[in-house]
Amino acid sequence: MSEYTYQIIALIIYFAAMLYIGWYAYKKTSDLSDYMLGGRGLGPAVAALSAGASDMSGWLLMGLPGAIYVGGLVEVWIAIGLVIGAYLNWLFVAPRLRVYSNVSEDSITIPSFLENRLRDRSRLIRIVSGIIILIFFTFYVSSGMVAGGVFFQESFGLGYHLGLIIISAVVVAYTLFGGFLAVSYTDFVQGTIMFLALLAVPIVGLIVTGGFGGITGEVNEINPELLELFPASVTAIGIISAAAWGLGYFGQPHIIVRFMAIKTLKEVKTARGIGMGWMILCLLGAIGTALAGIAFFKQNPENVLTDPEAVFLGMGQLLFHPLIAGFILSAILAAIMSTISSQLLVSSSALVEDLYKIVFKKESSDAQYVNLGRLAVLLVSIIAAILAWSQNATILDLVAYAWAGFGAAFGPIILLALFWRKLTNWGALTGMIIGAATVIIWEGIDTTFTDSIYEIIPGFILCLLAAWLVSLATYKPNPEIEREFDETMQQLHAEKQHA
Repeated sequence: MSEYTYQIIALIIYFAAMLYIGWYAYKKTSDLSDYMLGGRGLGPAVAALSAGASDMSGWLLMGLPGAIYVGGLVEVWIAIGLVIGAYLNWLFVAPRLRVYSNVSEDSITIPSFLENRLRDRSRLIRIVSGIIILIFFTFYVSSGMVAGGVFFQESFGLGYHLGLIIISAVVVAYTLFGGFLAVSYTDFVQGTIMFLALLAVPIVGLIVTGGFGGITGEVNEINPELLELFPASVTAIGIISAAAWGLGYFGQPHIIVRFMAIKTLKEVKTARGIGMGWMILCLLGAIGTALAGIAFFKQNPENVLTDPEAVFLGMGQLLFHPLIAGFILSAILAAIMSTISSQLLVSSSALVEDLYKIVFKKESSDAQYVNLGRLAVLLVSIIAAILAWSQNATILDLVAYAWAGFGAAFGPIILLALFWRKLTNWGALTGMIIGAATVIIWEGIDTTFTDSIYEIIPGFILCLLAAWLVSLATYKPNPEIEREFDETMQQLHAEKQHA
């Protein structure tokens, strides 16, 4: 059999497994809570790897190694910021959000939690949240589709557009039918595949390039600055902007919704340990892949890497037997598909739970809502595919924009909602709008100053400031809000005492 035949067999096995999981979850999905939140029944391992896999996307295996391959270890500041942000997210947000979302009228989406938590009778928080989610997730889903198109183009010589269509069709199929359970179970499998591949590629790369000494020697010959965390060519603002990616974690709906779905509060701590261990090892694997790739392609000039973002892909194909390479390639698909599916599901919930129900004020059966959710998945997928069709931006650029949008619009509001009694609906609404608008405007201004500062920084600060000031001006004590806040604190304290 040819090399491509082995790889295609591996990918067919992978695709079949994902579709089977989608069918299995479909059989277990009976109402809207199941479809959107899995009935709050996720175990710690599934929750942790699902959050990690839906977080990292094709960025982990393509965007980050590509950035380090070109720019060196200074790009690691993004990873450092992400690790710190993810840990703080698990430590502070996860337990409180798990309890508070349940206490506050059993909220199953982030917008519904904010509305219930703040007793927003205007319904504007859900509408504005839904619109923000749809805008930025469409770009985020589009980044995954671009990654899928590039994957098939670089791996099999297929056209970019055909690859985009294949990746979109499979991920939409299992998300469409299986909902949250399908997304979470496939994320668990995909997270495991990503983890194993990100250990295998750099380890074998290290061996064939002569170990640590061989890699550092080759990289030093190309450019010694590539091995520096603080190169002279990079400013302090550039490093701060890279590390500021960590701020985004508090506001990513597709990640923090996993916290709401964990089976019990007690299991949050276990999930945190699993999730952070997985994340750190995967990031180290991505960094190792990039550095080993620099050395490998220098030592083997007959192998030409045309796209830096394909360094993991190229190493996997060149260093392993074609069948093993096929499963390593499936790790890239796992990263891409796990994130797209999570984002499609949150977009679906925004359209159905936070826009359709509010705007049309029409009561329907759970079965009808689930079908509307599936229709929403299809709609967002089509729009994202249209945006991805021209491939006019890198994967990292698209992810950075969407990440900043969510981090700035929702991050400060989630933190204030969980930790500050006096946050008001008008404060939250003002902060969300200003945070999202700042990111959009900042990205549109083309100057040296704005280009040097990641838009999440001004967006996060202005959102936090606006929410705080407007809340102070509009705060009125509300017995229901006070009761829920106290009940949440009591449950958290009781669990802490029990532990």
